Amino acid sequence: MRIAIAGVDFIEPCLPNPVARLPMGSTWLHEIKHDGYRMMVRKDGRGVRVFTRRGHDWTDRFPAIVGAACQLKPKSFLIDGEAVCCGDDGIPAFELMRRKRHHSSVFLFAFDLLQLDGIDLRRAPIEDRRGELASMLPLKMSGIQFNEAIEGDAATVFEHACKLGLEGIVSKRKGSPYVSGRSSDWIKLKNADSPAVKREAEEDWRQITRPPSSVRC
Repeated sequence: MRIAIAGVDFIEPCLPNPVARLPMGSTWLHEIKHDGYRMMVRKDGRGVRVFTRRGHDWTDRFPAIVGAACQLKPKSFLIDGEAVCCGDDGIPAFELMRRKRHHSSVFLFAFDLLQLDGIDLRRAPIEDRRGELASMLPLKMSGIQFNEAIEGDAATVFEHACKLGLEGIVSKRKGSPYVSGRSSDWIKLKNADSPAVKREAEEDWRQITRPPSSVRC
């Protein structure tokens, strides 16, 4: 179902529930969980804005993401994704994102589309939302890339993610809508040996509030 939406800037993201066991069966899509910052990218008549998962405006931090969003053809949208910075091996490295000189290299792994040209897509099945997202993203766009989903055995996907040193996987139930907050339709299993998990055990990260901003396209 698609309904018109207006007057809403920030929408609380859907958050995966942590689990100890991987899902079974063919009713799930599996995505790589990247080590970065969860971000919402909005484009509308005011320009492009980039929000953290708690609604803080970080538009000025990620020029490559903003530039890519400006280039996309739709007049308005709201994309959900993970902002990352990759090392020479192509693996997202959170340490690089700490250094301001790397911010121009930060790009977005986009994995969901909540709104498109004034239409609310959150009640649509995840496959439809991702299909719309994939169709609007050019294959060779440096600032925003489509985060591919994998169907099949979750254990195999997770094993490969661990071998590459990635954070883990997020499994999403086919046919599910987008729901703000924790959702049983999104579950995550983390690689205990990944840098992200070790860092979380050692540090207490807090988002920093910044004044609102936007970039005109």
